[in-house]
Amino acid sequence: MLWAYDLEFWTLDYAAKDYEYSAKKLAERVVYQLVNEGYVYKHFDKMTPSQSREDHLFREETKYNYRVRYALTQRARLLVQRYYRYLEDGGTFPDEQ
Repeated sequence: MLWAYDLEFWTLDYAAKDYEYSAKKLAERVVYQLVNEGYVYKHFDKMTPSQSREDHLFREETKYNYRVRYALTQRARLLVQRYYRYLEDGGTFPDEQ
């Protein structure tokens, strides 16, 4: 989640290339578990209607070569922010002081 915090959304292929890991294994071992836990969601799915400006950025893709884009949920972003605060405070959570 730290890796994806600054990204609006990403594809499995992009993450796998960045991690130098198999996209299939990354999906099975990391992304799908985070989706089930509510930390990641499908930002652009295959069924997303093409009515907004953002969808037109990907208009060269058809239903045969479309890649699903994933993004962090608000819950995940808040968890990452709390972790960064934890590191800045020298390893103590605010409720531990």
